[in-house]
Amino acid sequence: MALNIVRPALLAAARSPKLEGLVGKSRVTKKLVDRFVPGSSETAVVDAARALLESGRSVSIDYLGEDTTDEATATVTVDAYLSLIRAYTGLTVARPHSLEVSIKLSALGQSLPGDGNAVALQNAHKICSAADAAGVWVTVDAEDHTTTDRTLAVVRELRKDFPSVGTVLQAYLKRTEADCREFAGPGSRIRLCKGAYQEPATVAFQSKDDVDASYLRCLTVLMEGDGYPMVASHDPQMIAAATSLGADRAAPFEFQMLYGIRDGEQVRLATEGHRVRVYTPYGDQWYGYFMRRLAERPANLTFFLRSLVSRS
Repeated sequence: MALNIVRPALLAAARSPKLEGLVGKSRVTKKLVDRFVPGSSETAVVDAARALLESGRSVSIDYLGEDTTDEATATVTVDAYLSLIRAYTGLTVARPHSLEVSIKLSALGQSLPGDGNAVALQNAHKICSAADAAGVWVTVDAEDHTTTDRTLAVVRELRKDFPSVGTVLQAYLKRTEADCREFAGPGSRIRLCKGAYQEPATVAFQSKDDVDASYLRCLTVLMEGDGYPMVASHDPQMIAAATSLGADRAAPFEFQMLYGIRDGEQVRLATEGHRVRVYTPYGDQWYGYFMRRLAERPANLTFFLRSLVSRS
């Protein structure tokens, strides 16, 4: 119950520039941020990816940033992904498509005034083209519900040239079961997560039980479809459900977890022969991502608060 009270406050704080400045100056914060973000540089994240690959896991790297307000910043983001894809060529992979990048359309210009969607589509197309040539997968991340229609429209366009492009659907949105039915066809790749933004009751389920029930319905739709489900959850109940649903499935699926969370469980699943991909972010724009991780798990928040108390 306490988390239900604190979570909205943390998600609101994730969009507060003032709080970002305060948290960013705290030396205590760095210890916890380092659990979730392996570094700010490309070198640091590629080193982390190499270690994950050596452990039998796959990776999806996200260059952190969102809500870009000028084209120059969007171009910097595109260049970072192109450089990362080039750096991927130095990694040894045991399985095809072990390497992926995750992109946010708002970081590529979707939020720009005018036709931001066109700018984001053009930038995403550049990344997809380079990734396709390198044998790297691309998944388009979900953001808050106001962007869902525009994001899925861009994904449909990208898939005309790059059929392997995946996207993220969030189970706490009431629309998601229907979206899963649309995107459960051959060649489709869907990362199903519970959702990490503060959303109104008009569009999103609010209680944990309702979100869990929606996740299981959506997961069933994807597992019964002809696409490639990507089960993004650390919840033992959802992992068990996916394992059961996937046991009789002829086509493959994979588990996805966040860098630094339930590392032992990630290794266990990989050791048992499951496909496991680790969502691995990097860059200086870590604040919003960090606050959403605090909101998701009481253990993360407790660790952070104890660190603050011990420092004071």
